[in-house]
Amino acid sequence: MKDFKGRTAVLTGAASGFGLECARIAANLGMNVVMVDVQADAMAKAQAEIEALAAPQGGQVIGRLVDVSKADAMQALADEVKARFGAPHFVFNNAGVAAGGLVWEHSLKDWEWVVGVNLWGVVHGVRLFTPMMLEAAAADPAYQGHIVSTASMAGLLSPPNMGVYNVTKHSVVTLSETLYQDLSLVTDQVHAHVLCPFFVPTGIHASHRNRPADMTEADAKPTRSQMIAQAMSDKAVNSGKVSAAEVAAKVFDALRQNQFYIYSHPQALSSVQTRLDDVVQGRNPTDPFVDKPWLGEQLRAQLRGA
Repeated sequence: MKDFKGRTAVLTGAASGFGLECARIAANLGMNVVMVDVQADAMAKAQAEIEALAAPQGGQVIGRLVDVSKADAMQALADEVKARFGAPHFVFNNAGVAAGGLVWEHSLKDWEWVVGVNLWGVVHGVRLFTPMMLEAAAADPAYQGHIVSTASMAGLLSPPNMGVYNVTKHSVVTLSETLYQDLSLVTDQVHAHVLCPFFVPTGIHASHRNRPADMTEADAKPTRSQMIAQAMSDKAVNSGKVSAAEVAAKVFDALRQNQFYIYSHPQALSSVQTRLDDVVQGRNPTDPFVDKPWLGEQLRAQLRGA
């Protein structure tokens, strides 16, 4: 995609982080912007900002409070987008939540919540908007569509004490790769991309603030591993040196260049290479703390109660 003005962007998780930064870019480029989030106060503030940015460029902005894990709510969103703007040109399946801890300590509600947002949210975005985009492509040879889904470097690695999150992000990577391959069989006009960020200050470490009451076990208390994971996540995310705005710029560069994999920290790919070598050579998974053994020793000590 080279010309953005007058095109339509649908962004989930649009009230903060990557979603908000991409909405800012889209508005400044003259796009119509459909903002989707679950946090009402953050959405109201973000929508007002994006409307102010879009107005001079002639873009329209709508904001909707939608739980992306809910099929009916996402269907209603897709129907509204099509009725108002037609098929979107950019769909950013970005909404995500995080939960850490030893993999067997995740409750059923933990799994339902994280899988619901991180995986089902992407599934709904793909299944609802892809047919719409393919229909538009068939009707207009000039149409170009892009579907970007936010995974994580945790979708290319398997860091410890992050089980449920890792599972969902690996799923988003393979879903996106398969979507890329499937689209290439049927069209040259609709494209898939996957965003794999590392630690970026987006607020995802505090995503529990939006966890629905029905997705929480009654009287549930965090385990030792979950408290450790939360503390580590808080520190890692808040200390990130690459900003969400920089990552959003990379997303739009990828749209222009039709680049599939989008990384915030390309230097982290050395760990991905090590994992792939483990797989190909059939060796046991490499210690993730091989370059920082003191961190591994600290985590083991904490988990074992030393």
